[in-house]
Amino acid sequence: MQTVDDDALLDSLLKRAKAQGADAAEAMLVRGVALSHAQRLGKAERLEREESRDLGLRVLIGHSQAFVSTTDTTPAAVDELVARGVAMARAVPADPWCGLADPQQLATSVPEVDSFDPREPAAESLIEQATRCEEAARAVAGVTNSEGAEAGWSATQVSLAGSNGFAGSYAVSRHSLSVSVLAGEGLGMERDYDFTSAVFAEDLDDPEAVGRRAGERAVRRLNPGRLRTERLPVVFDPRVSNSLLRHLVGAVLGPAVARKTSFLKDKLGERILPAGMAVIDEPHRRRGLRSRPFDAEGLPTRRTALVEDGVLQTWLLDLASARQLGLAPTGHATRGVSGPPSPSPSNLYLMPGTLSPAALIGEIERGFYVTEMIGMGVNGLTGDYSRGASGFLIEKGELTRPITEATIAGNLKQMFLAMTAADDLVFRYGTDAPTLRVDGMTIAGN
Repeated sequence: MQTVDDDALLDSLLKRAKAQGADAAEAMLVRGVALSHAQRLGKAERLEREESRDLGLRVLIGHSQAFVSTTDTTPAAVDELVARGVAMARAVPADPWCGLADPQQLATSVPEVDSFDPREPAAESLIEQATRCEEAARAVAGVTNSEGAEAGWSATQVSLAGSNGFAGSYAVSRHSLSVSVLAGEGLGMERDYDFTSAVFAEDLDDPEAVGRRAGERAVRRLNPGRLRTERLPVVFDPRVSNSLLRHLVGAVLGPAVARKTSFLKDKLGERILPAGMAVIDEPHRRRGLRSRPFDAEGLPTRRTALVEDGVLQTWLLDLASARQLGLAPTGHATRGVSGPPSPSPSNLYLMPGTLSPAALIGEIERGFYVTEMIGMGVNGLTGDYSRGASGFLIEKGELTRPITEATIAGNLKQMFLAMTAADDLVFRYGTDAPTLRVDGMTIAGN
């Protein structure tokens, strides 16, 4: 997707910024193309194709920085962009932690992560996939209506260049297919969904399989009951278990630690998960949904164990938070064209355990199997946790009746230490975890 003109545009932008008084500058160009189709009950509702080209400039004068962006890359617009960026950098307050990477910190090679499928699908192909998926879902006995099916594809080229000598680019693509259907009638209706997403089209799940799963899930949720208030083991389905991993990530981000607003701020080098558990960030995973060969500040990326044998090993740091904490950056910066870098994981996952999901559930006399969560009742400062949930009652090691309108509560520090992982890890979301069991949670019901 990248062209010689792109390289020349970024180089010109940096030279103009320096000529107008910038001490340092960084330019980013993001080119994208996307194709999507949506239908409901077999009738097309949307077929769209869009192309975009977003140009961003980061200007630094001393310890002050400004960000400006545009979609207009004509010479006059670029001149105005540079002038505005330099003027803003002269006017904003100083930030002692901002600044580009030193040349010796920069990535010197771009590893192949196989993150780009060059084949754009035909619109007819997307329509066929969505049709097959929705028809399979509607064919499940008990399914009575459809919220629709969608199929899509996108490709994005990211190019980054800095006055510190860095220049690099990479491309990513994404194919996706999803469907949502309803089962039952009247006030007793229930909905559910399924989806598949992959870098390459050939790695997508079969459309009929996606549709059947969505339909079967919707039907299984019919006639739900409610739980009483009690303390129970809670088992998180892989569709929601990765939310626990996201809460962990939020607590190990450098800015939160530097501001002392993380419930794990004092836990570096200490046990936060049971012995044997590991959390891995793997930016070079081939065909990974969030693979990247370098970060948004031009630093090299590498496989990182956030947690090893249950012990917290590192924070996720961009340059600014690393400087603030007096640590080395970890190569986790991400950013768009119009804002500052901030740390974020790539392909993050919790290593699987040794028990099957059936074995993990089988020893539970009474518990709650969660398949859907509602709300974001998590206190990042204390780790207090309270979220709405629905799923299924566990009785004598088996999933029995569906449950709705429950609230599960605890504290993440204790929940993390009470986790047991099953062996069913699948890389599906970009942040992935297997089925997880957390003992001793409070269920607020009726």
